[in-house]
Amino acid sequence: MPKMKTKSGAKKRFKVTSSGKVKVKQAYMRHMQMNKPKSMKRKARGLTTLCEADGEKVLRNYLPYSRKKKKAAKPAAKKEA
Repeated sequence: MPKMKTKSGAKKRFKVTSSGKVKVKQAYMRHMQMNKPKSMKRKARGLTTLCEADGEKVLRNYLPYSRKKKKAAKPAAKKEA
């Protein structure tokens, strides 16, 4: 089976944090800034994280090789007295 391709648009728009969450740029900052309140523009600066459900969709469908690998649980060590 061939490798899945990462969507090139998703590479530019999303980054994955070390904890596995998806970072995105805030919306509503592209145009018509004179019609938006100053507080809205201030809140839309910088990055935010997607909600967990949307982040799962992005990781599963668009960034298949950026998913955080789950660690296998280690077996409990037996105590010997």
